[in-house]
Amino acid sequence: MAKKKPKFYVVWEGNTPGVYQSWSECQKQIAGFSGAKFKSFPSLAAAEKAYTESVDDHWGKSDGSKTAKTKTPKRTLEELREMGVDLTALAVDAACKGNPGPLEYQGVEIESNVCLFHQGPFPDGTVNIGEFLAIVHALALLKHGGHTDRVIYSDSRIGMSWVKGGKCKTKLTQTVANKQLFQLIKRAEKWLKENPVENPILKWETKLWGEIPADFGRK
Repeated sequence: MAKKKPKFYVVWEGNTPGVYQSWSECQKQIAGFSGAKFKSFPSLAAAEKAYTESVDDHWGKSDGSKTAKTKTPKRTLEELREMGVDLTALAVDAACKGNPGPLEYQGVEIESNVCLFHQGPFPDGTVNIGEFLAIVHALALLKHGGHTDRVIYSDSRIGMSWVKGGKCKTKLTQTVANKQLFQLIKRAEKWLKENPVENPILKWETKLWGEIPADFGRK
């Protein structure tokens, strides 16, 4: 009997999103999680690449699917305004090459398209950490400027949930290389503990509105 080829699993939305090397590990991350999104891949490289990409590019498609990707729309500011997007808001996003890998995050003012902050790259990071730090950075920046009523948009449900809970729930191991990143996490958690979140943090609806304005454009 031919030996089964190993499969690798990506969990985009689950108890702890990430790349897993067995079905049993994957199961632990989706058990009891409503709306979990996950998929198997034939190689670790393919799984790691998929994890850095949008879940919409993979979720609901079989391994051998030839279905063309649905193109993300490109919207003008006027179109976004008509669709109810708050153009005075800040948009935040993160990008990571690999998992873990070099991590960057930034915040952009939607209407002016001005980048208000950019951090990184930090070695040995993950996208979810970046999304968390980006939201907290935006919160601190707006509070410092007295703009606690301004909206913050993020396309990361995980990052938003971590901020809501006041803790970065990463399972990433701290190393000498990413020590600075963990210092930033600790500082962000301390800020959340000491400062009530007043700004509305809203989900950016990529399928409807296009890529978030803070996107790094690497998809």
